[in-house]
Amino acid sequence: MAELIIRTKKIQENIQYLSQFLSKNNIQWSLITKVFSGDKTFLENVLTPEVIQHINSVGDSRLTSLKNLKEVNPEMKTIYIKPPAKIYADQVVEYADISLNSSYETIQALNESAKKMNKTHQIIIMIELGELREGINRNDVMDFYEKVFELSNIEVIGLGSNLGCMYGIIPTQDKLLHLVLYKELISAKFNKNLPLISGGSSITLPLINQGTIPPEINHFRIGEAAFFGVSPYDNEKFEGLSVDTFEFKANIIELEIKQTVPDGVISDGNIGHTAEFDQEKRGESSVKAILDFGMLDVNREDIEPLNTALDFVGITSDMIVVDLGDNLDEEGNQVYKVGDQISFTPNYMAVARLLNSKFIDKVFE
Repeated sequence: MAELIIRTKKIQENIQYLSQFLSKNNIQWSLITKVFSGDKTFLENVLTPEVIQHINSVGDSRLTSLKNLKEVNPEMKTIYIKPPAKIYADQVVEYADISLNSSYETIQALNESAKKMNKTHQIIIMIELGELREGINRNDVMDFYEKVFELSNIEVIGLGSNLGCMYGIIPTQDKLLHLVLYKELISAKFNKNLPLISGGSSITLPLINQGTIPPEINHFRIGEAAFFGVSPYDNEKFEGLSVDTFEFKANIIELEIKQTVPDGVISDGNIGHTAEFDQEKRGESSVKAILDFGMLDVNREDIEPLNTALDFVGITSDMIVVDLGDNLDEEGNQVYKVGDQISFTPNYMAVARLLNSKFIDKVFE
C-alpha cells in the first residue's frame, strides 16, 4: 500500500520550539491536533509528557478525538475548539476541560451537565470580528456575558475570536484591539477576571515579531505551524520550525509506454478526473506510471511530487496515472521501474485525509 511517513521527532521539536517562542512573548497556547483525527498511535508517539509540559491544553474539534486524548493521558488538559452541539453537552463536559462557545442555549446545557457531574466547566466566549464564522455579535457582548456569569457551574476564563480561517481575514492590530477593549469593559462592569484573550493562531505568529500583536492577546490556538512548520499568513516556514514533517510515498504498480491522447469516443460516464490534453499530440506517446492510491484517499491538488518533472494524467477512486516523459536520466538510464516508489509532499488537508484512509499505511519515524 501507499504510505504516509510521519516524522515524529521533527513534529516534537516544532512543538517544543513554539512553546519556547510563545513563552518568551508571554503567550499561552493550545496545541490543536484535529489533523490527526484522534489517532491514538499518533497521540502516544508524539504527545509525550515532556513534549506537552509547557502547553496550556490540547484541542480538537471532534469529541471522539478528545475522548482518545483523555484515554491516552487522563491528566491532559483538553479544549473543544468549536461551538458544541447542544445535544452533546454531556460528552463535552466529560471530555473537554474547556470549550469555545457562542450560543447561550448551549452554555445553559453545559451548565446543567456540569451540575450533574459535580464539575465546573470552563469556557471561552467567541466574538465575531469579521470572519463570519463562530462568534456572538459585538453589540450583544455585555448582555451575553451578564447572563453567562449567572450560571453556577460555568467558569468564563476568557474571550476569543476566529480569524484567518474561512475567509482568511487577517488578524490585524485593530481587530485584536477590539478583544482587548471588550475584556476591559467586561472586567470593569462585572468585576470579573478573564485571564485569557484567545486571539491567535498559526496565521498570527509572524505578527508577533512585527510588533502588531497587542500584549494583552495571551492565548493562541495552533495546529498547522506545529505540524507543518508554516504560517498561513504568508505560507512560509516560520522561524526555526521544520517543514519536512510528512512525506507520502506511492508504489508504481504499472509502467508502460502509452499514447498521450485517449483513443475512442469520450462519454460522460467517467468517474475520474483527468488533465487537459492537446489533440494535436495525437499519435505521440510517453511513459505512464500507475500508482496505488486514488480519490478515496486524497485530493491530487493537495499533494506535490518531489520530482517536479512528473505530470498528472488522471485519477480514479483507487489509482492515479502520472506521465514520466521518456523515464530516462541525463545518461540515458531508466529512472523508475515497477515496484519503485514516488514521493509527494502533502499539505494539511492531504495529511488529514490520508490519516483517515484505511487503505494507506501510517509509518512513524
